[in-house]
Amino acid sequence: MSKLGNYVQEAYDELLHKVSWPSWDELQQTTIIVLAALGLVTVVIWGMDIASEATLKFVYNILGN
Repeated sequence: MSKLGNYVQEAYDELLHKVSWPSWDELQQTTIIVLAALGLVTVVIWGMDIASEATLKFVYNILGN
């Protein structure tokens, strides 16, 4: 049990004294960047889905199925 208590104490000390937390402005900026990247990736995957659907419909129409 001593090891667990020591681990918790060291983790708490590290969070308070060694971790550099971002400022509120930095946090907002990085959140906006992440959301913009997420939107871009979503649009790219959606476009790939539409393109693959059209391609498969075209191939199935050629094969007559």
